[in-house]
Amino acid sequence: MKAATDIIVRPIVTERSMAGAAEHKYTFEVAKDAGKIEIARAVEELFDVKVEAVNTITVHAKAARLNAGSPAGTRKAWKKAIVKLTADSKTIGFFDSLM
Repeated sequence: MKAATDIIVRPIVTERSMAGAAEHKYTFEVAKDAGKIEIARAVEELFDVKVEAVNTITVHAKAARLNAGSPAGTRKAWKKAIVKLTADSKTIGFFDSLM
Protein backbone atom coordinates (compact mmCIF):
# COMPACT_ATOMS: atom_id res chain seq x y z
CA MET A 1 0.00 0.00 0.00
CA LYS A 2 1.26 3.45 -0.88
CA ALA A 3 1.81 6.22 1.62
CA ALA A 4 -0.73 9.06 1.66
CA THR A 5 1.93 11.53 0.53
CA ASP A 6 2.61 9.37 -2.54
CA ILE A 7 -1.07 9.40 -3.51
CA ILE A 8 -1.75 13.14 -3.07
CA VAL A 9 0.76 14.93 -5.29
CA ARG A 10 -0.30 18.57 -4.85
CA PRO A 11 -3.37 20.77 -4.32
CA ILE A 12 -4.83 22.50 -7.38
CA VAL A 13 -5.30 26.23 -6.74
CA THR A 14 -7.42 27.92 -9.41
CA GLU A 15 -10.41 30.24 -9.31
CA ARG A 16 -12.74 27.33 -9.98
CA SER A 17 -11.23 25.10 -7.30
CA MET A 18 -11.33 27.90 -4.74
CA ALA A 19 -15.02 28.47 -5.51
CA GLY A 20 -15.60 24.79 -4.80
CA ALA A 21 -13.84 25.09 -1.44
CA ALA A 22 -16.82 27.10 -0.18
CA GLU A 23 -18.95 23.98 -0.77
CA HIS A 24 -16.42 21.63 0.94
CA LYS A 25 -15.05 20.45 -2.45
CA TYR A 26 -11.27 20.38 -2.76
CA THR A 27 -9.18 19.59 -5.84
CA PHE A 28 -5.88 17.68 -5.85
CA GLU A 29 -3.46 16.23 -8.36
CA VAL A 30 -3.14 12.55 -7.48
CA ALA A 31 -1.08 9.56 -8.58
CA LYS A 32 -2.25 8.12 -11.91
CA ASP A 33 -2.73 4.63 -10.51
CA ALA A 34 -4.62 5.70 -7.37
CA GLY A 35 -8.23 4.61 -6.96
CA LYS A 36 -11.08 6.55 -5.36
CA ILE A 37 -10.93 4.60 -2.10
CA GLU A 38 -7.17 5.15 -1.81
CA ILE A 39 -7.60 8.87 -2.47
CA ALA A 40 -10.33 9.17 0.15
CA ARG A 41 -8.20 7.40 2.77
CA ALA A 42 -5.16 9.54 1.94
CA VAL A 43 -7.11 12.80 2.31
CA GLU A 44 -8.64 11.61 5.60
CA GLU A 45 -5.20 10.66 6.91
CA LEU A 46 -3.37 13.81 5.80
CA PHE A 47 -5.96 16.44 6.73
CA ASP A 48 -7.99 14.70 9.50
CA VAL A 49 -11.36 15.17 7.76
CA LYS A 50 -14.27 12.94 6.70
CA VAL A 51 -14.69 12.33 2.94
CA GLU A 52 -18.16 11.93 1.46
CA ALA A 53 -17.33 11.40 -2.24
CA VAL A 54 -14.41 11.41 -4.67
CA ASN A 55 -14.62 12.20 -8.39
CA THR A 56 -11.59 11.58 -10.59
CA ILE A 57 -10.65 12.96 -13.99
CA THR A 58 -7.75 11.90 -16.20
CA VAL A 59 -6.27 14.99 -17.87
CA HIS A 60 -4.80 13.79 -21.14
CA ALA A 61 -1.48 14.96 -22.55
CA LYS A 62 -1.68 18.05 -24.77
CA ALA A 63 0.55 18.96 -27.66
CA ALA A 64 2.86 21.81 -26.75
CA ARG A 65 5.45 23.79 -28.64
CA LEU A 66 8.56 24.08 -26.53
CA ASN A 67 10.65 26.59 -28.54
CA ALA A 68 10.34 28.19 -31.94
CA GLY A 69 13.13 26.09 -33.43
CA SER A 70 12.53 22.78 -31.69
CA PRO A 71 9.95 20.18 -32.64
CA ALA A 72 6.63 19.98 -30.89
CA GLY A 73 6.38 17.97 -27.69
CA THR A 74 3.66 17.07 -25.25
CA ARG A 75 2.73 18.03 -21.74
CA LYS A 76 2.38 15.20 -19.27
CA ALA A 77 -0.88 13.41 -18.61
CA TRP A 78 -2.06 13.52 -14.99
CA LYS A 79 -5.00 12.64 -12.78
CA LYS A 80 -7.17 15.08 -10.87
CA ALA A 81 -9.44 14.29 -7.93
CA ILE A 82 -12.27 16.43 -6.59
CA VAL A 83 -12.91 15.46 -2.98
CA LYS A 84 -16.19 16.37 -1.28
CA LEU A 85 -16.19 16.44 2.51
CA THR A 86 -19.14 15.67 4.75
CA ALA A 87 -21.19 18.58 6.09
CA ASP A 88 -20.06 18.02 9.69
CA SER A 89 -16.37 17.72 8.76
CA LYS A 90 -13.91 20.52 9.40
CA THR A 91 -12.37 22.36 6.46
CA ILE A 92 -8.85 21.93 5.08
CA GLY A 93 -6.70 24.72 6.52
CA PHE A 94 -4.43 25.06 3.47
CA PHE A 95 -7.30 26.20 1.27
CA ASP A 96 -8.76 28.45 3.97
CA SER A 97 -5.50 30.37 4.22
CA LEU A 98 -5.68 31.18 0.48
CA MET A 99 -9.19 32.63 0.58
